[in-house]
Amino acid sequence: MDSILEKNLYLFKEHVGLFKAYNNYDIYDPESKDIILHCREKNLNPAYKIIRMFFQDFKRMTPFEIEITRLDGKKILKVKKGFSLFLSKIQVFDENDKIVGIFKQRLSFKSNFDMLDKRENLVCKLKGNFIGWNFRFLKGDSEVGLVTKKWAGIGKEMFTSADNYILEIKDKVEKDSPLRLLILAAVICIDMVIKE
Repeated sequence: MDSILEKNLYLFKEHVGLFKAYNNYDIYDPESKDIILHCREKNLNPAYKIIRMFFQDFKRMTPFEIEITRLDGKKILKVKKGFSLFLSKIQVFDENDKIVGIFKQRLSFKSNFDMLDKRENLVCKLKGNFIGWNFRFLKGDSEVGLVTKKWAGIGKEMFTSADNYILEIKDKVEKDSPLRLLILAAVICIDMVIKE
C-alpha cells in the first residue's frame, strides 16, 4: 500500500464548472496546503455526459469510474459504480486493479452504506443524515473516520465552495489497513451518490 495513505487528514476540493459532466477533484494535505493526489473520472459514456449536463436530477443514477493517483500519475485506487435506479453498489480497487471492497447503499431515511471487504464481509458502516454534511465511519460502536464540510482546523480558509470535504481517518486505523483505501474512496461516493 502506498505511503501517502498513512496520512490522517485529507482535503477534497471538487473542480467547478458550468455544464460539467465529469467529476474531478484535487486532494490536499490540509496542513501544508499542497495538492498530494488527483481524482479523475475516466471512461464516461457520451450518453451519460448528456444526462449529467442537462438532466441533473438523474446524475446520481449514472455510472462512474474515478481513479485516485499521485501527482506523477501512479494509481492509488479506483472507484467504480454501474448504473443504478435506487440503491447504489460501488466497487473499490487497489493500484493493481484488484478488488479491495464494496459499498452497498442501504434503504433508509439517512445516508448509509455498508462497507464490505472483497469477500463481502462487513468491515464498517458509513452513516450520515439526509440533510447534513457529517458522515461517520463506524466499526462496531467505534468511530474510525469522519467526513465533514465544516472544518475549524488547519486549512479551513481553503474552503471556498460547497463541494469541499475534509476527511479524517482516526489513529486506530492501522497504517497498512485496506480500510484506509475504503475510507478514502468513500468521499467520492458521498459526493457523487448521496450529495449530487
